[in-house]
Amino acid sequence: MDREWGIEESIGVAATPTEVYRAVSTVRRTGEWSPECRAVWARRGPLRAGDRFVGFNRRGLFVWFTTCRVTTARPGSEFAFRVDAFGLPIAEWGYRFAPDGEGGTNLTEYWRDLRTGRSAPVAELLGKVFSGVAPERRAAHNRAGVRETLRRIRQILEA
Repeated sequence: MDREWGIEESIGVAATPTEVYRAVSTVRRTGEWSPECRAVWARRGPLRAGDRFVGFNRRGLFVWFTTCRVTTARPGSEFAFRVDAFGLPIAEWGYRFAPDGEGGTNLTEYWRDLRTGRSAPVAELLGKVFSGVAPERRAAHNRAGVRETLRRIRQILEA
């Protein structure tokens, strides 16, 4: 089986794209819905392109942090960030927000693996050591996490 280098999943949310964007781009809230990210150190409020933040992650007994930089911040449309660890490119994560025609939002979360090129072996080893997930299982692991994240975002925003 070939390795997957990216995934995306979508869900409907009964809130406007602007409301959903504001929640997701306020990255300090990520720990509310992510099954892996426990906390984020960032300035308050929605972030803009170029802003940086630190994510603190946990999976079982494994704990690690990543540094992130917002790459896309288009309110109500798309929010994305690049993740690095120890100076190595790891991934790009993002969200797209589209009106569903009924006042709600079709929310899509995507992930793209950036562990390629000369630094790939080191980045993959670090990923396995800290997260406990082997490179060939990364896409399946992230797909399950994205589905849970989207479900939790919907549950929180519709409450």
